[in-house]
Amino acid sequence: MAAPNTLPEWNALAALGDDELPLLDTALLIARDEYPDLEPGGYAAQMESYAETLRPQLDGDIDLPARLTAINRYLFEELGFAGNNLQYDDPRNSYLNEVVDRKLGIPISLAVVQIEVTRRLGMPLDGVSFPGHFLVRLPVDDGILVLDPYNKGRPVSAEELRERASPHMGGHPPDDQQLLQILAPATNRAILMRMLRNLKGLYLEQRDWERVARTADRLLKLSPGTAEAVRDRGLAYRELGYAKGAREDLARYLQMLPEAEDGEGVRAALVDLSGVPARVN
Repeated sequence: MAAPNTLPEWNALAALGDDELPLLDTALLIARDEYPDLEPGGYAAQMESYAETLRPQLDGDIDLPARLTAINRYLFEELGFAGNNLQYDDPRNSYLNEVVDRKLGIPISLAVVQIEVTRRLGMPLDGVSFPGHFLVRLPVDDGILVLDPYNKGRPVSAEELRERASPHMGGHPPDDQQLLQILAPATNRAILMRMLRNLKGLYLEQRDWERVARTADRLLKLSPGTAEAVRDRGLAYRELGYAKGAREDLARYLQMLPEAEDGEGVRAALVDLSGVPARVN
């Protein structure tokens, strides 16, 4: 864990285990790329303040679902955290400092707030990398309780989960075993990488090549063997005129995935770059 007003070093993260990565600190590290003056200590203190406010409400012999209901009421009704329906594609929804300041986010960033607060209260809430829409889960006596942080933490039934998953599985709803696999807890690394992929996707749509290169590079700091991040950084470098970096990344991508579906296009990009002189960037 970093000191209150410091954050971990990017180059140290790949060596950490998937759940050794500090979730809040690394999410703030992602945000600091966009907001270099960010003061991380204030956001950690904010999470602790939320937990301290909730502790008296959770005293007594109440079960986990009832405790979580109280937490969600506080976060989503009293504090007003909400999904940003009007500007879902606003990158600020993925930067945790903005999410806390504006009380607006997307499913995964709201889930990080929910997870950070509940874990401070000793509750085993985990993220779920559900297809299309990030969720959270809590173990209960008869199974798991799945909740939707984008919709004020409301419970999601097994039938609704099957319906949501179906379009991502060729139109076929998952059976019980498949659904359990989909609902497996997401590691901190998986959560942070999904946050970065969301940002990279937004910046690709905007053709903001500097930020595409940056988010792809950060993905590689978390997981150096991520082929799509190598490719996207290389393509961004090409657009930015950094031919040497583009050639290295695109060639590495083809080495990693020689049978890639987009291999022909990547090879064509490499041919186009073959005569471009290198320049320092």
